[in-house]
Amino acid sequence: MSASVVSLVEPMQVDVEVQDGENVPVAAADDEEQRTFLIENPNLDLEGYANGYAGYMKTMRLIFVAQHCPSLRIESYRMAISHVKKTLNVALYQQLHDKLLESLRLANLPTEGLMLDVEWVDQTTKHAETLLEKLETDLKTFKNAAIKESIRRGFDDLGLHYLNMGDLQNALKFHSRARDYCSSPKNIVIMCTNVIKVCVFLGNWQHVLSYVAKAEGTGLGGDKDHCTPQLQTKLRCAAGLANLAMGKYKLAAKNFLQSSIDHCEFPELMSASNVTVYGSLCALATFTREELQTDLINCSSFKMMLELEPNLREIVFAFYKSQYARCLELLSEVRENLRLDMHLSPHINNLCQQIRFRALVQYFSPYKVADMHKMAAAFKCSVNELENELMPLIFNGQIPARIDSQKKVLHLRQTNQRSLTFAKTFKVGADYLHRGKALVLRNAIIHNNIQVQQSDANK
Repeated sequence: MSASVVSLVEPMQVDVEVQDGENVPVAAADDEEQRTFLIENPNLDLEGYANGYAGYMKTMRLIFVAQHCPSLRIESYRMAISHVKKTLNVALYQQLHDKLLESLRLANLPTEGLMLDVEWVDQTTKHAETLLEKLETDLKTFKNAAIKESIRRGFDDLGLHYLNMGDLQNALKFHSRARDYCSSPKNIVIMCTNVIKVCVFLGNWQHVLSYVAKAEGTGLGGDKDHCTPQLQTKLRCAAGLANLAMGKYKLAAKNFLQSSIDHCEFPELMSASNVTVYGSLCALATFTREELQTDLINCSSFKMMLELEPNLREIVFAFYKSQYARCLELLSEVRENLRLDMHLSPHINNLCQQIRFRALVQYFSPYKVADMHKMAAAFKCSVNELENELMPLIFNGQIPARIDSQKKVLHLRQTNQRSLTFAKTFKVGADYLHRGKALVLRNAIIHNNIQVQQSDANK
């Protein structure tokens, strides 16, 4: 409801039934804004940020920063080019070189001396083709020899080679084909982790969850020697990332909170900092106060991870101590930096909104009557803005209350205990009558020796 419409409504009271299971209302994501947003002055150490990742993930994150942060664009492209030249991804190197030249021209900076490394392109292309031919020949030899373990390794090597070339579809195809030649639980887990990694790069989140479940099932059902704590943490984080991408924030929080700081060593997917940030924000947005205490505040392993992110730790504890204004202020300060995270960026607005809504719900939970002027002061907003925020929460059953918009007071919705008692009594009577009739019918059937036999057609 727009502000102009709200201003025309006479003072009223809102009283609706609470519906269990309703989600906190969130604003619809603006896809166009998500693709084109820019962060002008981020507080980001780009070199330290990039060092937290490896392989294709490092390149993807640097490109994302370059696309959305003009002040770091040139440096990001330079770092991405330097990293790509350690791989066989010639096509991406050429694209990044063109992007860097374009960025320099837009910034009126000199481009002299910044020539495409044609020699590297030629050598790398020939090397990639030669290596691909060798790997394909080796695979044919292994197939002729009918050695399952060698065939499996041949498919894995081809998958890794295509990934190094930046051909994600072929990488996924060959890693998946290794499944038919896995002869032990350990081989199945290796195949699953390879497929999960490529599916994360492709954004195929359903496949990620499917192969996480397969890997965990194999680890539980077979020899547990290969199912190390590091592997378990990696699988939990991959599942958390997939659930985050699909908007299942509570499941994502539970996945991330099962991680251990001692085993978050997989820079090809995410850093320990990512696990802490994703887990904490998803937990704040979806957990009840009791869940927040038991699963986050009192979780010894995740608490150690929070120590690595002091700003986030302060946000979590401010929320838990009901210092909501402080919590939301700190969250707004780090929000711009969080938008430069390629996996968190599409969800940061929804997460921040859900955290604010949950803060409003928890603020009112101990009271029967709340002065909206004091409540607005606690959340640093106007009374009209607060009223507009409270209305959808009441309609969706998050706050069982009524708004007296004339006096600007929030009243707890009182339940009619007399009507509730009558309703429960009628229900108990109806249940008792139904069970009594069933017992009478059963006794009559037994007394008259009535039996229902299976017909010959159904035997």
